[in-house]
Amino acid sequence: MAGGGGDGCLSFRREAHVPKGGPNGGDGGRGGDVVLVCDDSLRDLESFRRSSHFKARRGGHGQGSLRHGKDGETLEIAVPPGTEARVEADGTVHDLVRPGQRAVVARGGPGGRGNKRFAGPTHQTPRFAERGLAGDETWITLQLKLLADVGLVGLPNAGKSSLLGRLTRAHPKVADYPFTTLEPALGTLETEDRQLVIADIPGLIEGASAGAGLGHDFLAHVERTRLLVHVLDLAPLDGSDPFDNHATVERELELHNPRLAVLPRVLALSKADLVDPDAREAARQAWAARVGPDTPVIVTSSATRLGLDELAIELVRRVPVAEAPEGAIEVVSGGEELAEHRVFRPAAQRSYRVAKVGDRVYRVSGRGIERLVARYDLDNADALAYLERRLRGIGVIRALQEEGFQPGDEVEIAGIAFDLDPE
Repeated sequence: MAGGGGDGCLSFRREAHVPKGGPNGGDGGRGGDVVLVCDDSLRDLESFRRSSHFKARRGGHGQGSLRHGKDGETLEIAVPPGTEARVEADGTVHDLVRPGQRAVVARGGPGGRGNKRFAGPTHQTPRFAERGLAGDETWITLQLKLLADVGLVGLPNAGKSSLLGRLTRAHPKVADYPFTTLEPALGTLETEDRQLVIADIPGLIEGASAGAGLGHDFLAHVERTRLLVHVLDLAPLDGSDPFDNHATVERELELHNPRLAVLPRVLALSKADLVDPDAREAARQAWAARVGPDTPVIVTSSATRLGLDELAIELVRRVPVAEAPEGAIEVVSGGEELAEHRVFRPAAQRSYRVAKVGDRVYRVSGRGIERLVARYDLDNADALAYLERRLRGIGVIRALQEEGFQPGDEVEIAGIAFDLDPE
């Protein structure tokens, strides 16, 4: 929750020998914003399990002698790279991928103006001031999508964890019985001149794209990878057909996100040590003819390191070094441009609506109008007169008259009923 704005001050200068000092009320300070900051020292969202409510400080109230209230301090919340933040209030999505990026997810309320602001040649002693408005209050949904160069995908127990452990220094859980990884694991493939981050994506099952199992949680992690390695068991323990297994995974990837269907692929035929040399060579040729020349097919064995050096060379070759041009725009595979900070914001709605809700009763609704009314004390005659002038200026009075409004009719705005005099 962002901080609320401070109230403006209603004050007049009172000094000896200055009988008509005039208004001197200061403005209220602006409330503090809530800002997400991409922090490279973080790798998960575990801290949000312990604390999920955040509130920025409110702005200070204005005072006499034209002393303005202090602005509320901005509340910065650190999130790891790869965090997607969805603001539930308006549907805005912030995509934070680079350290140092900032996204304002809740804006502090504006401070109220002191009575000095309303003084003019025809109204020299305004006896009202504005109230500060509340800051934005909303829920933010955070989702972490791993930032990896290469993603290992496949059915459970296809050999992805073993492959990751032999290619990198990662230590994922490996066992001699069927199971699936519950959390993605990262490892770094080191060569003489560069590094590649490889993610072991938990095993996919049929229906994962529709949410079966932990499908959405698993598939979200492959969206940012630049190359997919489809790990396929040559000799499944359950006796299933490798061709059907391959089709199942590819279908779930495409159903989850069409972009995944066009990502570059490498097909790694795993557990080759359990198959005789003639059979695995025949399988390699059959798969090469099936997937086409654009998808390398490599026979691998984590137990004997068969094909692992060839696979590492292929990964480095097929993941080019990305050089971000000026303007902090990175060009990634597929021609897609990844901006420093993407914001998806729905189109703005109309500012207000006028409707007749009863006999001589009208309702004006709209966030902007409601916030305008909240600024003023409607029991204050000066404030009410000023509000009526504002409503006339933005066309609300005219819209009411078009609906049949007459002097003396009741008008409801933000749950407050009062009389307006259009004359």
